[in-house]
Amino acid sequence: MAAHTHVHHEGHEHEAAAPPQGAATLKDPVCGMTVTEKSPHRLEHKGRPYYFCSAKCQGKFASDPDQFSVPAVSTEAAPPVQAEAGTIYTCPMHPEIRQDHAGNCPKCGMTLEPVLPSLDDEANPELESFKRRFWWTLPLTVVVTLLAMFGHSLGWFDMARQSWIELVLTLPIVLWAGAPFFVRGAQSVANRSPNMWTLIGLGTGAAFLYSVVATVAPQVFPASFVSMGRVAVYFEAAAVIISLTLLGQILELKARSQTSAAIKSLLGLAPKTARRIAADGSEADIPLANVHVGDLLRVRPGEKVPVDGVVVEGSSALDESMLTGEPLPVTKRPGDKVIGATMNTSGALVMRSEHVGSATVLAQIVQMVGMAQRSRAPMQRMADTVAGYFVIGVVGIAALTFFGWGFFGPEPSWIYGLINAVAVLIIACPCALGLATPMSIMVATGRGATSGVLFRDAAAIENLRKIDTLIVDKTGTLTEGRPTFERAVAAPGIAEDEVLRLAASLDQGSEHPLAAAIVTAAKERGLALDKPEQFDSESGIGVRGTVAGKALALGNTALMEQLGIDVAALTSQAEALRAEGASVMHLAVDNKLIGLLAVSDPVKATTAEALASLRQAGLRVIMATGDGLTTARAVGQRLGIDEVHGEVKPADKLKLVEQLQAEGRVVAMAGDGINDAPALARADVGIAMGTGTDVAMNSAQLTLVKGDLRGIATARGLSVATVANMKQNLGFAFVYNALGVPLAAGLLYPFTGWLLSPMIAALAMSLSSASVITNALRLRKAAIE
Repeated sequence: MAAHTHVHHEGHEHEAAAPPQGAATLKDPVCGMTVTEKSPHRLEHKGRPYYFCSAKCQGKFASDPDQFSVPAVSTEAAPPVQAEAGTIYTCPMHPEIRQDHAGNCPKCGMTLEPVLPSLDDEANPELESFKRRFWWTLPLTVVVTLLAMFGHSLGWFDMARQSWIELVLTLPIVLWAGAPFFVRGAQSVANRSPNMWTLIGLGTGAAFLYSVVATVAPQVFPASFVSMGRVAVYFEAAAVIISLTLLGQILELKARSQTSAAIKSLLGLAPKTARRIAADGSEADIPLANVHVGDLLRVRPGEKVPVDGVVVEGSSALDESMLTGEPLPVTKRPGDKVIGATMNTSGALVMRSEHVGSATVLAQIVQMVGMAQRSRAPMQRMADTVAGYFVIGVVGIAALTFFGWGFFGPEPSWIYGLINAVAVLIIACPCALGLATPMSIMVATGRGATSGVLFRDAAAIENLRKIDTLIVDKTGTLTEGRPTFERAVAAPGIAEDEVLRLAASLDQGSEHPLAAAIVTAAKERGLALDKPEQFDSESGIGVRGTVAGKALALGNTALMEQLGIDVAALTSQAEALRAEGASVMHLAVDNKLIGLLAVSDPVKATTAEALASLRQAGLRVIMATGDGLTTARAVGQRLGIDEVHGEVKPADKLKLVEQLQAEGRVVAMAGDGINDAPALARADVGIAMGTGTDVAMNSAQLTLVKGDLRGIATARGLSVATVANMKQNLGFAFVYNALGVPLAAGLLYPFTGWLLSPMIAALAMSLSSASVITNALRLRKAAIE
């Protein structure tokens, strides 16, 4: 963990009193220290007031106010990188399909999407088109369905006229709303890649064309097919199938749009401007794209580092959690490397740019996430694979039925052939087959949500049961992800509370997370804190000051050595605390060591129980963290994790996942930080903590809302139950078709005289879909423990 520091532009004395109650909290533009409007050190520049912690900072600002004043240009996160002009489109199901323009996948008909999205928020034109088609024709579908069900009993029209009314109402549904599906169906035939669109096109087309003929030329049908004054029509079957398919596509496109959210979150991390220092010393805010290698850039408190580079002047604490996952800011001094998009928390820096554009660490993480998402195994396609052969079989059976009846059936033989061929196509409509998997997934997703487990897609549910290896991040996943005061160790003759009180008194007003943890702990114990009379920051090693007339020094061993203070008396206690994963600070009063303070990132209360249950289930648990190896091993030993990888970067975590997968392992990755995003995307199942970053949640397929690892066991149980339910549904759909298609073809006619009219076929089709839905709904109460 980072050493305890209070970093400013340079070491000097400050009037570091705590902000008076009710005063507005501001920042000194020179050193970044917290000040208030009641500070006696105040200047106005360009009509705006500036407040300072000391006369020295005020004087420095007055000598060159433009250097430190806040620019009018917003430095909020904005697009640093947009998708290039030559955007490449690919299919989520078939990543090998790549082309330079939008369209549909020639293999499965799915809409292609950019390999790397941009940050523009333009709506998906296909989603908007499908929404428009669905909502404009939904009333027509409802009316046609009601007429088919209740038209005869209502007696508003004679039945022949009702057929014409249904035809007129169905025309826009089939010819306009359903047009994209027929196009995809035709493409599947042209590309010799039969899929679900082939089935949907055949089923709805057969029902519609049959009904049109029955309405326009009812005389071609035998008298036995006339019922209630008309030949039975099935416009409602075509209309309902198209409306349900549109709804399914709308839901799918919405879900798929979220898969690019991780990359968009990463693209939005960097600032849109940088403050460049020219050769003559003048400064100007320029677009990030105009930054070149070798430029001198100023980074003020509260701003993000624009690009990768090296510090040439000043010092500060930078929040590098996007790379390391470590919640504690890291001190940077001249000569230290800095990373673009990291946050400058306190002091002012001047840096020299070294890597810009696609060469930055952030850009490389974006590329890694994009590649990992595309390389993930596509969702299980058992239904589509079987449907390819099934479609060919159904078309063949329908053709045999038509010609078999035409040549060998009783008169009117060709009419019987047409009727039975249509019945085969209608009963083989893909509703049951198409609903088998999505319905189980839909119910399981809802069940998981009520248990605090959010699945992003079907692949996560299907793959989670196969997991045999779990990689876990430390900070924020196993631990709370925020520093907490652990304990104080006092030298002989000194009370522990006095050690904490003096350290907290010195730390008041500081924004450093370690200081905040110490001050919070002191206040919770009701200790009376004194105001520091003087305050000085020793860059990177600690702080010094005067409290109640005593000279205090609080920091690491380097600070104690600099001051000539002997720390041998408490060395063993300090080493023991470090071995437990804590950050240790020494407190000296008047050049004499009086105690130690330990601050750590506590392990979540539920972590030990969760890991025990996962190991019992046979999972191999590995820790991979950006933290130091000593701290990581200490936490691993406490939790019984034998395999520990410390000081790993995003690329290292990604490499670990790939290495385990190459060994034949099915890997889940659990993490909460931006640094985990590539590994989360590459893993067979990525698991994000709901308490973590948006980028992590967007990269993962599974989110644990409460950040509780026990949710993984719940999710695995749900995965097992869901896959079993999907297999039941698919099995039922195939058995239904295996029995229904021969009956519709009239194979039993020679023995029983039975024929299956398209009306009965449509009823059977509806019942098969209802059965699949009913079975899927059982998941709501299934035992998943």
